[in-house]
Amino acid sequence: MPDSPALLVIGECVADIVRRPGAADRTHPGGSPANVAYGLARLGRRTTLLTQLGPDPGGRLIEDHLASAGVRVLTDGAGAPTPTATVELDDAGRATYGFEITWTLGPVERGVEPPRHVHTGSVATALDPGAGTVLDLVRSLREQATVSYDPNVRPALMGDHARAVRQAERCVALSDVVKASDEDLRWLYPEEAPRDAAERWLRRGPAVVLLTEGAAGATAFLPGSVVSIGAPPVRIADTVGAGDAFMSGALHALASYGLLGAEGRAGLRSLDTTVLGDVLRHAVASAAVTVARAGALPPDREELDAALAGGSVPER
Repeated sequence: MPDSPALLVIGECVADIVRRPGAADRTHPGGSPANVAYGLARLGRRTTLLTQLGPDPGGRLIEDHLASAGVRVLTDGAGAPTPTATVELDDAGRATYGFEITWTLGPVERGVEPPRHVHTGSVATALDPGAGTVLDLVRSLREQATVSYDPNVRPALMGDHARAVRQAERCVALSDVVKASDEDLRWLYPEEAPRDAAERWLRRGPAVVLLTEGAAGATAFLPGSVVSIGAPPVRIADTVGAGDAFMSGALHALASYGLLGAEGRAGLRSLDTTVLGDVLRHAVASAAVTVARAGALPPDREELDAALAGGSVPER
């Protein structure tokens, strides 16, 4: 896709050790930002991931995985060990997580191709000292690029709750597009309904806030309007990477409409509900393909088109 805008994703890679009842452990490439970068590249988008990877088996596994989709990987050169997460799946495929993660991203000396869009979130924006580097970089790029953010809350890594809320709200205020799950918002605001929290986030500055609600589908909040879509019926293999696939599907659709980049910001601010409904359709279909097969394996362009057309997508 030669006309694809340059997209930059900033955030962690994680080697996911997946455990399910009665089966041997399997290690999958993971990390929410890495999954988003991989998903965007599989959809034909020129994507760079700025991250940390160690010179260890997990790091090599992840780097090969990203390269297979065409993701360009940049690191700060620190050589810190590749983070790991233990993903425990129950009989219904629902995931719970345990982590061994440090995030120490430092300033990057090598130049990054000027991006039209920057995506970040998850551990990368929550865990110090690297979170400060991420926010400084996003601020420096925001004039020339649109910004998206997904808190992807991992309670075990969030630290002090009040600080985590402040940090999330800083990221929301810097962003044009925000995506969060109902579980994210329940953790951040336990006394507030997720939809109320999403609408309040919209008033902090984003053009659109996307709320995912699992099998109940997803809702997009715009100033003065709300668009909802149901989730298609699907036999779930596991839910690992579903939210990240939703994010990459949404960004892919926004790029197709010319709504990413500084020149697309005005269009984002005047989104009509028909376009936004189609963005949600792409995002939900991308997530549905991903949950139908094991591991965080989002669709490529052909598979997403098939899912949107109501066709079958091969399990892997």
